Amino acid sequence: MSQPKNITHLSQIPIVEINAPEGSAFAGQRQRVGMAIGARKLGYSFFTVPPGKAAFPYHSHTGNEEMIYIIEGNGTLRCGADVAEVTEGTVIAFPPGIENAHQLINTGTGGLRYLVVSTMEYPDISEYPDSNKIGAYATSSGAATSGFRALFVKDNSSSYYDGEDGQEIERVKRTVSRKP
Repeated sequence: MSQPKNITHLSQIPIVEINAPEGSAFAGQRQRVGMAIGARKLGYSFFTVPPGKAAFPYHSHTGNEEMIYIIEGNGTLRCGADVAEVTEGTVIAFPPGIENAHQLINTGTGGLRYLVVSTMEYPDISEYPDSNKIGAYATSSGAATSGFRALFVKDNSSSYYDGEDGQEIERVKRTVSRKP
């Protein structure tokens, strides 16, 4: 009997370390199940975060909605202006919007294991209130190297025409005027 490619056992999904700076408040491991089995509209990953750490900075999304289910351990959830304790069996929804900015911190003594399910709607803009950054994403972090992913300091803005000196317009006009 053959097994469809969209079915697997969690033990077959690679465990990847979260790419956080060494010695920072961020750490953990991730298993990208959705990507591994060909999901297109939902992302689902299992996380394990050590005590005293968070997997990600406090953030919100403008397009994507997320859900977390706590499998094991306990922690503290920052969501909007609220702080709540979470334990095994807790289910949390994060609809898009800055009022739903969120961060899950392992404040327990053992590993915090949880499942994250997310809509995979791109482009998506994320806001990081603690660091005053904006993230612009046209593809997920686990996707191929195509797409666009960039972070900017929020107050470092420019006007629509900043840096647009018109030199390329003049070059194109010269090229066109040389044609017979």
